[in-house]
Amino acid sequence: MPKPKILLQLDTDPQPSVFDAVVAVDAGAEHLLRHGGVTADGVRDLIYGGMFTRGPADLHSTAVFIGGTNVTAAEEILKVVRRTFFGPLRMSVLMDAGGSNTTAAAAVLSAAKHLNLRETTALVLGGTGPVGQRVARLLAGAGATVRVGSRDSKRAEAVCKGLADRVGGDRLSAWSTSDDESLHSALAGVHLVVAAGPPGVALLNANARRSATALKLAIDLNAVPPVGIAGIDPRDEAKPLDGIIAYGALGIGGLKMKIHKAAIRWLFETNDAILDAEEVFELGCRLLNAAAHIV
Repeated sequence: MPKPKILLQLDTDPQPSVFDAVVAVDAGAEHLLRHGGVTADGVRDLIYGGMFTRGPADLHSTAVFIGGTNVTAAEEILKVVRRTFFGPLRMSVLMDAGGSNTTAAAAVLSAAKHLNLRETTALVLGGTGPVGQRVARLLAGAGATVRVGSRDSKRAEAVCKGLADRVGGDRLSAWSTSDDESLHSALAGVHLVVAAGPPGVALLNANARRSATALKLAIDLNAVPPVGIAGIDPRDEAKPLDGIIAYGALGIGGLKMKIHKAAIRWLFETNDAILDAEEVFELGCRLLNAAAHIV
């Protein structure tokens, strides 16, 4: 008789996310063991509890979801979880703190519907944040030339340096967007702009957007007023806007949810999957049969 599907929900916040719990149930998790306030120092025993209670043949029925709003802390938890596994004693893991991986994957896959990413120059506004870093990472990994935009140029440089070993430093460059002049410079020759800043922060005004003559596609991942890119409604999904194509946060959200649920389901197909940004993106490619747009 198959073992019930148990998901360990490890959240960096004091109260585990209700959103993530509902999505997990809708995706087929039969039991949720929800833990809040999880830290890298304290996660090992939680993982042991999942590893040592079922034999290797049944461990595909126990999986781990790492979430919470502190993406940096979640990344550290993932590192410890990887080190805790040994031999056949391991469980599949999805790291999607703050929806960073599934949102970034959905944004890049949406862009790939309209652009050949290998021939695309992209500007990621708010590129030093958790979602922005992953958007830049996935775009560069798909062959795009990526400008990491930030109001703090040193932070943008640090992100580019941190991603260089993973995706190649020749595809990444740091750009200041601290004022109108620097923003216009960053937009010159850009085909794709993705706004991945914090909620309620306007990053691209209408005049700057209209002045970007090479721009073909704009994606705003912020749904909280004011939006990140002026003129884009959160509900926009491939909507024409002043000669370009526009996506809003909710327009991206439908695909993000499909990827999120597919990732949860995949956790229970095997006991050795580690789903971080690239793995979530590849899952999204398979889900949409979109690989032809990217390679």
